[in-house]
Amino acid sequence: MLETSARLLRLLSLLQAHRDWSGAELADRLGVTPRTVRRDVDRLRELGYPVNASPGTGGGYQLGAGAQLPPLLLDDDEAVAVAVGLRTAAGQGIEGIGESSVRALTKLEQVLPSRLRRRVGALNAFTVPMLRGTRPSAVDPAVLTELAAVCRDAERLRFEYRGHDGTTSRRTVEPHRLVCTEHRWYLVAWDTDRGDWRTFRVDRIEPRPPHGPRFTPRTPPADDLAAYVSQGVSTRAYASHAVIRLLVPFEEAAERISPSAGTLQEEGPGSCVLRTGAAGLDVMVIHVMLMGFDFEVLEPAELTEAIRAARDRLTAALDRTGTAGPSPARNGSAAASAPPGPDGSDRTPGTRSGPGAE
Repeated sequence: MLETSARLLRLLSLLQAHRDWSGAELADRLGVTPRTVRRDVDRLRELGYPVNASPGTGGGYQLGAGAQLPPLLLDDDEAVAVAVGLRTAAGQGIEGIGESSVRALTKLEQVLPSRLRRRVGALNAFTVPMLRGTRPSAVDPAVLTELAAVCRDAERLRFEYRGHDGTTSRRTVEPHRLVCTEHRWYLVAWDTDRGDWRTFRVDRIEPRPPHGPRFTPRTPPADDLAAYVSQGVSTRAYASHAVIRLLVPFEEAAERISPSAGTLQEEGPGSCVLRTGAAGLDVMVIHVMLMGFDFEVLEPAELTEAIRAARDRLTAALDRTGTAGPSPARNGSAAASAPPGPDGSDRTPGTRSGPGAE
């Protein structure tokens, strides 16, 4: 009995790993006769697994889609939630996790009912991963799948959008792709009222169906949509922009600087170029200093002057401190309060989430 159960699990694994198998191939893999394979397939069917069989020389066995997911018995929302989690994990860049997530997602899709397979397939086809995220934001899975569906079907989307200042507006867009970070989702779409591409935070979107009509998809604003969104939320959204050479290898800088804090470009073995933005040059100085890397300002020249002014203020403060003696740190630490982020809010380096996504 144990041998039979183990063989059934092995057979199921083979059917999930490969789309089509001939009876002879399965028999060879399992070390049994084709007749035993037929009996084992019948046992899987009795357990609720939809195994399709086609006769003839070109026939074989195929794991089909069923009305439910035996023996897990996931409901629709649970199945989609698992698929969303696997799709996000596949793009996180953690060694071994991405490949395993893709394999698990492939197996899940093979047994999904057609109504769910289309929803999950839309998420796969219309989502672009952007590594390293910002603060978590709650996103309704139903909204995600609805947005993925209108991207897939090229249908106009109507929704109510809450801006970063709390105001709401009604928007009509031609949705193109979803872009995900570790903790945030964005929708890249053509705004029909503004006649331009826009990036929207999904957690601020409230769809207002019915959607439509259909539209002809436009050429996207960039080939690399992850880099496009990163630049939007880290640079274009701010009044002051800067290009800075960081005197550290690209890999080291990427570990500290998230896509929401700036876009990095590899330059050489010991340096890379950062493009970033901030609410003002004074805030930019703090933002760059908090990265903790040696750097060189490439542009603008005004940022160099702002750094000199900050240096003079710090030098004067040190001179006064040397005369009066050090002041005791409050709350038991000199770092009791975090410096402001590039837009003036309380943020730690590498985790900002500027208003660039509208």
